[in-house]
This record gives sequence, C-alpha cells and structure tokens, in this order.
Amino acid sequence: MPLAFPPPTAARDDLDGLLLLGGQPTVENLVAAYSQGIFPWPVPGWPLAWFCPPRRGILRLASLHVGRTLARAQRQSPWRIRFDEAFGQVMRACQAQPRPGQDGTWITPQLVRGYEALHAAGHAHSVEVWEGDELVGGLYGVAVRGVFAGESMFHHRPNASKMAILALAEHLRTRGANWLDIQQLTPHMVALGAEEVSREEFLALLAAEQSAERRLF
Repeated sequence: MPLAFPPPTAARDDLDGLLLLGGQPTVENLVAAYSQGIFPWPVPGWPLAWFCPPRRGILRLASLHVGRTLARAQRQSPWRIRFDEAFGQVMRACQAQPRPGQDGTWITPQLVRGYEALHAAGHAHSVEVWEGDELVGGLYGVAVRGVFAGESMFHHRPNASKMAILALAEHLRTRGANWLDIQQLTPHMVALGAEEVSREEFLALLAAEQSAERRLF
C-alpha cells in the first residue's frame, strides 16, 4: 500500500520538519515523496521518518562559486567524471564516509536497497570521479519531475567530491535546470554558493521548476 503523505506544510517545525512516520522506501513512495519536497531520514528507534524541514538548503546554479584554487584544480585534474556507472558503489562509499559530529550513518541498509531500486527505475543517479580504475569521489541523488535532490557525497582525494558537484551542476545547466536541492547546508556547500530558504519559498521554487517538465537524465 503506497503512503498517503500529508501536505508538506503540515510538517512539525518543533521536530525539524517531521511529516510522517512509517512505510518503506519503495520506488513508489520515494517518487511520491520527492515530488512533494519530502525525503526520508532514518531516526534510531523510530519507524522510517519522512521530513520537509522548515529551512531548506539549495544551490542556485547561477550562484555557483568556483574559487581560483578550485578552478585550477578542475583544469589540472587527472580524473575522469562519469555518470551512473557505479551507483551502488557510490552509495556505499557515502555510507562509509566519516563525518565530523556524526556517530554512524543515516544511510541504512534499508535505504541502500530502496535507492538502488530507485536507480534501476531511472530516478536516482550517481556522479563518479575515477582515478584510473579507482573510485575516488562522487555523489548520488534523486531526479524526479525535473528537480535534482542531492543526497550524499564522499571523497578519497582532496576536492574529489567538489569535482563531482561541478560536473553535476554543468550537466543540470545543459538540461535547463536552475537549482538543485541539497536539503541541509554544510560549510562545504556554502563555500560553493549554497543558501537556505524557507519551506514556503522552497515549495514555490519546486512547483515552478516542475512546471517546466524538464528531463534531467
């Protein structure tokens, strides 16, 4: 039975935008969630939690900031950038990436299975950074109704995840996209020009972007 999500505006701001508890990360549920600006975020001891937070991180592609050092690294990079060649490998590398201030990972085996099924259905995508035959960085996310939502990234070399973001931004620009959803701000993304908007503004941006009916991949 597919989940019936409440409207995103019903999310509880006192619980970081919690909207619903329960259900499974099936393809049907994930597509329905992302179409409405909702995403799953496991909380230990709870049924699967679905959120639409009161503040949302986005990266407007026109505001992408590439500093001199990063631009030089991009020009001189020996790495190959590919899309969708190793989705499962990227997701598991993100799962294993140590993150300051986090004990463990929110990318549970349940979510790995769910997003791999979403990838097989054509709605989840990865960007890979390769050094020879070694995967040294990358990211994955969800593209539903013309909007890309970044989920997680990793790096095994300095700047490798940033190269994945730059490649993704260029790809999305060529498809006519204006911004991408990054869910939560991090210093890494702020340095690239990301900003935070209210839920109301995010939902308005989401509706406008969806109305263009772009095919991103």
